[in-house]
Amino acid sequence: MTATHELVSLHLYPVKSLAGASPRTAVVEPWGLRGDRRWMLVDASGQVVTQREHARMALATAAPAAGGGIRLEGPGAEPLEVPVPDPGRGTVRVRIWQDEVEAVPAEEAASAWFGELLGAEVRLVHMDAPGSRRPIDPRYARPGETVSFADGFPLLLTTTASLDALNSLVAQGDFPEQGPLPMDRFRPSVVVAGGTAWEEDGWRRVRIGEVVLRVAKPCGRCVITTTDQRTGERGKEPLRTLARHRRIGDRLVFGQNLVPENGGTLRVGDPFTVLE
Repeated sequence: MTATHELVSLHLYPVKSLAGASPRTAVVEPWGLRGDRRWMLVDASGQVVTQREHARMALATAAPAAGGGIRLEGPGAEPLEVPVPDPGRGTVRVRIWQDEVEAVPAEEAASAWFGELLGAEVRLVHMDAPGSRRPIDPRYARPGETVSFADGFPLLLTTTASLDALNSLVAQGDFPEQGPLPMDRFRPSVVVAGGTAWEEDGWRRVRIGEVVLRVAKPCGRCVITTTDQRTGERGKEPLRTLARHRRIGDRLVFGQNLVPENGGTLRVGDPFTVLE
């Protein structure tokens, strides 16, 4: 690994499936970046709601606010500050994919705000104790490892070399006018520059700055990657190209899921090293 490999951007998403922020530094906690996906929308049955169902979620932002709260902004909506709800109010059972998790409901004003934005009955909930609420899939985890409301793992890594290669394939495919695709389609936590395309397929343990992370598995991609994160409009790419060139079993993959082995602070510009 040469010195050309480095961390070039960080991304966190306070509310799952809303637009993210790109700080210059981020603290790594056992369950992910501090402040990342501790909030989530659910429907009336308690099932997670994402851009898969409501592409318009891409147009809303949730910025970190004092005390762990968030400030919501969205098209045609007045900004709203939402405090962290008091766990003493009790929890509700919600479902994120195959997991059932206890979460604390946010104030009703927040749920009403999202209901107006999406035209659907939804509820905002908060994960109050990520260290105990949701274990990582035991096929890829060590005992006691947990995750926030992220899809399945604490962090997601992508590389600029692989995005460049994917965009070259898109340009040769059925919908070249839909490229080149920006990295935000893939909603990574950390983006690394340097090296060659797809080399991350062979990584097992990596270090970014002071943080060591285990590479759990490739990330299977969904329809969210076809959603323009600035307009909410959907196309065919990159899923059409991934289906032809990046299929592993029944999954179309881009990026690698990570589990931290220690905490620390990541900084844009940190060196990146493959350990195994």
